[in-house]
Amino acid sequence: MIMRDLDLLRDLNERQIEAVTVGPGPVLVLAGPGSGKTRVLTHRTAYLIRELGVPPYAIMAVTFTNKAANEMRRRVEDMLGGRPGVTLGTFHAICARILRREAEYLPHHGLDYVIFDTDDQRAAVRQVLADLNLDEKLYTPAKMLNAISRAKREMVTPDQYRAKSYFGEIVARVYRRYQALLEANNAMDFDDLLLNAVLLFRREPDVLARYQERYAWLLVDEFQDTNMIQYELVKLLAAPQDNPFVVGDEDQSIYRWRGADYRNVLRFREDYPDARVILLEQNYRSTQTILDAARAVIDRNPHRTPKRLFTDGNEGEPLVVWEAYTEIDQARFVVETIAELVATGQVEPGECAIMYRTNAQSRALEEQFLRANMPYRLVGATRFYARREIKDLLAYLRVIHNPEDTISFNRIINTPPRGIGRKTRAELDSWAEREHGGSYRSALTALAEGGELPFSPRARRVLTGFAVMWHRWHLAYRTGAKVAELLDMVIEDVRYRGYIDDGTEAGRDRWENVLELRKVAAIYDEAPLSTFLEEIALVSDVDALAEDENVPVLMTLHAAKGLEFDVVFIVGLTDGLLPHSRSMDDPEELAEERRLFYVGLTRARKRVFLVYPFATFNGICAPSRFLEDIPRHLLVGHAPGLIG
Repeated sequence: MIMRDLDLLRDLNERQIEAVTVGPGPVLVLAGPGSGKTRVLTHRTAYLIRELGVPPYAIMAVTFTNKAANEMRRRVEDMLGGRPGVTLGTFHAICARILRREAEYLPHHGLDYVIFDTDDQRAAVRQVLADLNLDEKLYTPAKMLNAISRAKREMVTPDQYRAKSYFGEIVARVYRRYQALLEANNAMDFDDLLLNAVLLFRREPDVLARYQERYAWLLVDEFQDTNMIQYELVKLLAAPQDNPFVVGDEDQSIYRWRGADYRNVLRFREDYPDARVILLEQNYRSTQTILDAARAVIDRNPHRTPKRLFTDGNEGEPLVVWEAYTEIDQARFVVETIAELVATGQVEPGECAIMYRTNAQSRALEEQFLRANMPYRLVGATRFYARREIKDLLAYLRVIHNPEDTISFNRIINTPPRGIGRKTRAELDSWAEREHGGSYRSALTALAEGGELPFSPRARRVLTGFAVMWHRWHLAYRTGAKVAELLDMVIEDVRYRGYIDDGTEAGRDRWENVLELRKVAAIYDEAPLSTFLEEIALVSDVDALAEDENVPVLMTLHAAKGLEFDVVFIVGLTDGLLPHSRSMDDPEELAEERRLFYVGLTRARKRVFLVYPFATFNGICAPSRFLEDIPRHLLVGHAPGLIG
């Protein structure tokens, strides 16, 4: 082994070294929580480049969040002393780049397509339901989008969709019209990014062969969270070299509700029978007591690879299990315990996390934090990019980029109010359809140029005023204006500050949010507007979690994935909440609930508090059956019937 090898592998344990230095061929790394899988992935990438001479451009590394991708990129750059040129990002971001690069092969979308976020998708479905004269209360946008998303994840297009019930017939009609609306807007939703990439590769073998040849080395993080379409992408890109290097853990698969399938780990072993399987069992995060408790819980699940989690660290303190009388008492116990731990110097506030099964459980906790005058951070509240003022300005930028985006156009045409009501809007739509084939780009250009227009003087004035502004912005965009410059033009021209900042504290907060967006836009100084809009659309709640805010964090167990804290409180541990009542009659759902509890336990470095109420307004509660799985010698506290 040469000296550079020793330098690269110095801080790795035996199993990690095996994973980093394994030769060509399919590899499955089963990585227990806190076992250093990010370290393995980054060192593997550096090893391929530095020791095996693999060109950086021949490596694709796929992660599940922008935060994870940025962390991996930073570590690889640190190891290699600069930007290596590896393709690194989420499935959605990488597919978005591929589709934009190969836009000429897309039958229904152009180069400047936009990505519809969740709010845009709901707006599109509402429009479809109205067009089809369907009752939105009976066929809610959420139900329709869930069904459509499920179909796309299973690679079923609108033409291939086959209804098996009356509800399915409704879904089929909505799905067809919804997809047509997306295409008319030159837009894709998140599922389309993956589906269109798969369809492109299947339809254009030469394009697929080009990417297969380029990306001879494929690395995939969080493999247990892949769904059917993501696994298909892995198989398509990995052939014919068959060098997929996937890292995952069936025990941490907690996103079944959005299509993730831990059985992809089993499928990988079936599809690649010669795959090298490497277990990472040494934990670098938690105490042995926490690991023993977590292992006792997860060992009850079937269809998994057993792992012996161990640490070279200390045994640690027992887990505290606490029965409070009510949800209010439960919240008070959490707040008072954090205050005591902080006051005695045992922990920093920001190293405390309170986790729960459903978002609604945060209310009692928030009230107690407010009563105690203790600041906190709520993950999963209104996201920055979902706030009204941010959505408004992003909609303006999207219409500058793609005037055919009718969802964004509808949002901004009279925001701030400029006198374009329903009647004027109907006249505009009718004229645009009649004279310009329904193209807003063509209609706005004609309005900006003036001439004879079939509108009343007032309607002509307000519509022309808007069109002239748009034409100016669009021309600046086409001639290379930076994202921040375009944003400044919009804010100034539409007098947006006067619209949102009314002098109140809420108004000032809204303007502060706009200034924050302006700072984000400035980061994209050298990037095109399309890149800015694409990456903003792919930001998630956890990506936005401020790491320098030293306050306790409140979050659902689902949002906690990938994070770690010194002290973790898991609250609401009653049958009906965790495990959730919906899972009781489904073994697969119940197994996922157990995995969710396991993920929560293994987020903790030093201390775990397991808390549940004796009673709620619904009556007396039964402690979670998962608590029964933890050996009594690992527990202390106040929980009649469980300990003491």
